[in-house]
Amino acid sequence: MSATAAQIARVRRMVAEPTEATYDDALITEYIERRLLVDERGAEPYTWDDSTEPPTAEDNGNWIPTYDLNAAAADIWDEKAALVAADFDFSADGGSYTRSQKLEACQQQARYFRARRAIRVILPRPYPSEPDEDVWIGNRAEAS
Repeated sequence: MSATAAQIARVRRMVAEPTEATYDDALITEYIERRLLVDERGAEPYTWDDSTEPPTAEDNGNWIPTYDLNAAAADIWDEKAALVAADFDFSADGGSYTRSQKLEACQQQARYFRARRAIRVILPRPYPSEPDEDVWIGNRAEAS
């Protein structure tokens, strides 16, 4: 699994990084590949091997690489905000410098892209799958 050149270019545009000076392609690829999605056929990126203790994740060969680019862009904007968080406003020589606007702008962009990330659904699994008859469950129908 690897992000395509088109996905890298799109994220680069989303985070306003036209050059590789700060974020090279390898770093943007890492951000993208952290945000795996279920593909259009419903295949998960990993399958779980329950025969081991603890269960281990194995790559799903049937998964079509699908990534959440908006979430990756939000992560990068969060990092950019952290880099300018220590900047402060000051006045000197008759000029006023409001450097905190960078922080506000980065945080606003992070919120913008985080609001557009893919919806994630987590399906609950009953555990144990078959409850013991000796266990009392408050809303379970009583045996007759």
